[in-house]
Amino acid sequence: MAPTTAPTTAPSAETALDLPPPRRSPALALLRRGLRHGGLVAGGVILLLIVGLALAAPLVAPHDPYAQELSRRMVPPIWQAKGNWDYLLGTDKLGRDYLSRLLYGARISLLIGAVTVLISGVIGTTLGVCAGYFGGRVDAVLSYIVTTRLALPVVLVALASAALVGSSLQGVIIVLGLLLWDRFAVVTRSATQQIAGSDYIAAAKAIGCSTPRLILTEVLPNILNPLIVVATLEMAHAILLEAALSFLGLGVQPPLPSWGLMIAEGKQYMFFSPWVIAIPATALVFLVLAINLVGDGLRDVTAPENRN
Repeated sequence: MAPTTAPTTAPSAETALDLPPPRRSPALALLRRGLRHGGLVAGGVILLLIVGLALAAPLVAPHDPYAQELSRRMVPPIWQAKGNWDYLLGTDKLGRDYLSRLLYGARISLLIGAVTVLISGVIGTTLGVCAGYFGGRVDAVLSYIVTTRLALPVVLVALASAALVGSSLQGVIIVLGLLLWDRFAVVTRSATQQIAGSDYIAAAKAIGCSTPRLILTEVLPNILNPLIVVATLEMAHAILLEAALSFLGLGVQPPLPSWGLMIAEGKQYMFFSPWVIAIPATALVFLVLAINLVGDGLRDVTAPENRN
């Protein structure tokens, strides 16, 4: 006789309802929230497009951005009557291709923004975390340093410093990196003070965590959201300051294709050929707008109240 097996029964509706819901991956949930955020998607697309074109400039640029051809000077862009398909965005006063210079100029703007934020972020975050975590005399001394820095107008100090250091790409990066750390310090100090007395900080101290490990593993991850916002604001600020310095002749020097320098070189033709200013200015607006949209979007999707 064949052995009998116990019949299997399907789980009841009550049992199925008691099962815990499947756990979603945090990275997947973060990606879904990001894709639902319109500003983050729009800013990310624009920023990725600009970064991609900047990285692929040697492959995409139709001409050498430094090659001069006086017989082709001030050729209008393709949408105007005398436009030339060989120069889609026209040429400047020295006959250099405007599209090629615009692509290579994006490299300079992104480089200055990224390195400036890296330098100023390290300085400001270090000062702010130390002031907020240790308090007392450390907070008083560092707060005095921050207050002194805030009393100095950024533009005037940048102009004076650039004139002293010298007009070059490296000089602009150093000057801006040493000037734009104050917001990092103020924001991180305030955020660190809010969490310094929390229970998980006290628990980490009770189990013997060293101060450097506590700051790196407990404090910094919990102040990441405001740091993201400040970093994007300061990156956009650095790009605009570089453009202003280059426009005034104290930033990136010719023949480097800085967008601010392109605007400065075209100002004498603005009434007769306004596109020489409109094209780099529009590119600058879109880059700054994209960075701000990405920063605001990252702040929204990574906020603790939006993680559920």
